[in-house]
Amino acid sequence: MRLSVVRGDITTQEVDAVVNAANSSLLGGGGVDGAIHRRGGPEILAACRELRATRFPDGLPTGEAVATTAGRLPARWVIHAVGPVYSRREDRSALLASAYRNALRVADELGARSVAFPAISAGIYGWPVDDATRIAVRTVCETPTSSVEEVRFVAFTDEVYDGFVAALAETQGTSGDR
Repeated sequence: MRLSVVRGDITTQEVDAVVNAANSSLLGGGGVDGAIHRRGGPEILAACRELRATRFPDGLPTGEAVATTAGRLPARWVIHAVGPVYSRREDRSALLASAYRNALRVADELGARSVAFPAISAGIYGWPVDDATRIAVRTVCETPTSSVEEVRFVAFTDEVYDGFVAALAETQGTSGDR
């Protein structure tokens, strides 16, 4: 699997699947979630409403992932992954890692070869960027896939970009080239 880090807007990435740092309602929100819903258009919201009416009436659980159309985005699919809200009192790292693992599982089910990830939980959910990016890179590197050949970490800010670059360098230094 090839891993890369780019500075930019996840809604412009030309990949098979874009991962949305979604909230459990699946109905849009702020940050990455809001940007994907706005740029992707009403098709994404309609698909999310259908999921809420059928499979997830109580919302998508934290750590889980599900796919919808990508609407007007240049990707084929959006994989909505719900990360945890950061807590200093409780270690929720396993839930954050689960969001990445489950997004890759869904990508495999779709047959996606290229996937773009944001830094899940590192925005409004308050996860410290260095830790969030380290968990992201480590989890992606440790998760076997059958179809995913390329993972692109997309950073909207310099801080997130630097976090992904450092995490990737650390991981590659200990486990070889990916």
